[in-house]
Amino acid sequence: MRETEFWQRMERHLGGAYAAVWADQTHLAALDDRTVTEALHAGVPCKRVWRAVHEQLELPAHEW
Repeated sequence: MRETEFWQRMERHLGGAYAAVWADQTHLAALDDRTVTEALHAGVPCKRVWRAVHEQLELPAHEW
């Protein structure tokens, strides 16, 4: 997954403005208690970050 696809998914589920805020402020246990932004900047693959977001938001399985 490319980062552009990751952000498209985030915006689809959280809205354009809120996706960035959520990514900057929400710490996820699946990302070693980092935020989405911190994880991406640390080089965590987008697919792994998306899976953590998917789990946190309890999105439907077809969004995996």
